[in-house]
Amino acid sequence: MKLVIAQMKHETNTFSPVPTPLARFATGGSMPPEGKDAIAAYRGTGAALAAFLDLAEAAGAEVVLPIAASAWPSGPVHDAAFEHIAGRICDAVAQGCDGVLLDLHGAMVTQTYSDGEGELLRRIRAIAPQVPIGIALDMHTNLYDTMGNNSTVMAGYQTYPHVDMYGTGQRAGKALLALLQGSARPTMAWGRKPMLPHVMRQGSDDSPNRELQARCREMEAQGALSATVFVGFPNADIHDAGLSAVVVTDNDPTRARRWCDELLDMAWAQRQAFVYKIEPLSESMAQAQRLAAGKPTGPIVLLDHSDNCASGGTMDTMTVLGAMLDAGLQDAAAFAIFDPEAVQQMMAAGLGAEVTLSLGGKLDMPSIGLKGQPRVVTGRVKLLCDGHFRNRGPMASGEMNAMGPTAVLDTGGIQIVVISNHVEPHDLAAFEAVGISPDRLKFLMLKSRIHWRAGLRSLAGGVVECAGTGVCTSDYDLLAFKHVRRPIYPLDAI
Repeated sequence: MKLVIAQMKHETNTFSPVPTPLARFATGGSMPPEGKDAIAAYRGTGAALAAFLDLAEAAGAEVVLPIAASAWPSGPVHDAAFEHIAGRICDAVAQGCDGVLLDLHGAMVTQTYSDGEGELLRRIRAIAPQVPIGIALDMHTNLYDTMGNNSTVMAGYQTYPHVDMYGTGQRAGKALLALLQGSARPTMAWGRKPMLPHVMRQGSDDSPNRELQARCREMEAQGALSATVFVGFPNADIHDAGLSAVVVTDNDPTRARRWCDELLDMAWAQRQAFVYKIEPLSESMAQAQRLAAGKPTGPIVLLDHSDNCASGGTMDTMTVLGAMLDAGLQDAAAFAIFDPEAVQQMMAAGLGAEVTLSLGGKLDMPSIGLKGQPRVVTGRVKLLCDGHFRNRGPMASGEMNAMGPTAVLDTGGIQIVVISNHVEPHDLAAFEAVGISPDRLKFLMLKSRIHWRAGLRSLAGGVVECAGTGVCTSDYDLLAFKHVRRPIYPLDAI
């Protein structure tokens, strides 16, 4: 048995000004890893790709891994990057194989294609019309029919934060291998509802997504090969953005359709609960100080959720950090501000130097009518490092991250982590890399939405959601939707 196994992952925020060339898919290197290098990078990690490799080894299969390409969310993927990645995968399939297993995201938009994954799958199907294709997908998939029509098995994450990437790879991989081994005949049903759930209401520990994902697991216990609710990625102005579901059964299309419709109806009935209500930043800051005055056992976490790089944010807006500075917060840290220029200035000044910087605000956000607004900050260069760390987990455990040249600026009250590559703080290893112990702080600002819960939630003495500025905003009034299908809730009263 010969399997082509590959990865192509990107969540595209069509409102983001952050470019997505091929180099963005090369974590810590010049190109995305291929072949043996890709296997070495992912074997033993928490990725779906690692699950595919383990399943293939257990089945005694020959593995061809042409490329493993994953990039932090940003603007539309450059056509040259997509053609390079898709070309490597299609060339491998063209050499012949018995099956294909793909670790995809499900919300890739390129400069040309609204449905990057669907276009890849269409090309593979044109090359090998009969080859079975299994795909593992992110919970934030924006599901197009092209994806369903050109795959054999789809399985998506059932947790947000995504701590079940490996398990999702197993669900997709086992179903495909069962087909190849003659022990199952996967049949799929999928569908959508016209709704755009706010990301801040999508956590799988929270209702209503908690109940939806629990029902998916029940269906699998009752015989489904895979059951998934995709909450969708709303910061993408494409036709089929939004909530969807897919169920895979063993040769029972009627049951797959019934279960899929049940999941969709459950979600639609709870559509109002997926709407996030924004709190003014001044109220959030006052609340944070009240919580801190109660002597909590851990830091008060301030979430700068409008500027999260894991949703395509620039990660350089200074609104929330500026409010912290204005409030005179002490014993605090902020992770992180993306500003390679400021890092280079601190490196030139040297460790221990007193510097005054124009920090952040380097990127304009024309899609939401905002100019970058840097802030002049004075502090001491406390730390300089290369920014490499390996995740502890439970999310993406074992995977390497590269923040690039990194510096910590200590203002006396706030330690500000300044980075050169986008990385979301969801793992303790990120703080170990910059010499910060978050459990000993009074305040901790994170540019994160939900993923921070994976590795840091147990430390928090309280949580305050701070509505700053950025292209990850939960205020749909700020996003000029032109292409998403209408009517759709809550943009329209349906």
